Amino acid sequence: MQSKLGEFIRAHRERTTPASVGLPAGGRRRTPGLRREELAQLCEVSPTWLTWLEQGREVSASGKLLARMAEVLHLSAAERGYLFSLAERLDVRHDGDAADAGEPLGEIVAAIDGPAYILDRQWDALAWNEHAAALFGGWLDVEETAPASPNLLRFMFRNPAARGLIIGWEERARRLVAEFRADIGKHASEPALAALIAELSQDSEAFRALWTSQDVVNREGGLRRFLHPRAGELGFNQITLHLAKRHDLKLVMLLPTS
Repeated sequence: MQSKLGEFIRAHRERTTPASVGLPAGGRRRTPGLRREELAQLCEVSPTWLTWLEQGREVSASGKLLARMAEVLHLSAAERGYLFSLAERLDVRHDGDAADAGEPLGEIVAAIDGPAYILDRQWDALAWNEHAAALFGGWLDVEETAPASPNLLRFMFRNPAARGLIIGWEERARRLVAEFRADIGKHASEPALAALIAELSQDSEAFRALWTSQDVVNREGGLRRFLHPRAGELGFNQITLHLAKRHDLKLVMLLPTS
């Protein structure tokens, strides 16, 4: 992976003209692009370190440095994402830019014939369809003018309706907290997430115990069973997908069992 990262940086360095970054062309050049020393200066690193990076040696590039390099090299959104992926780093700016979602969230869930909703990293519901609103009474059946987005964890641990609706609540609660820990990863210290965790830990003894256990599991699909107050017992197969342009957003679909 290091060699691919170095090759990618070198290729884009050599196609970035000095004029595009405010430097004089100056003298004869082997290529029309930036010299390694020039890119190093613009990124505020040593030429030796950049040489090692381009050669694929075991050197680590921080997210801040990668962001600066992406700006200097005028990388597109796709190229920037690829750069961070090769370096195995999270691009905080891209990952958390709601304006860059690029997806009609309401249209996505409306097109699904079954309960469907989209969660952000904090597990706030950003969009849901009428099937989901009908299933999750007490969570998604809120007014559009509500002051805050409905949060799945708050519903699970603070709303008594969740225990009556979700069959096998204890096991689902355990998995949800373990999935949430895996989902947020390094972002747990961000203010919004830290505040949510502190709030739930204070208000719910069950959440506090599960969060303290440090369990981690991947968010998976599988059978989900509900005891709806009007429709009775219902079963669905859950499928969870990440949106292509916003990896911090998850599309959750509950497909009726045959």
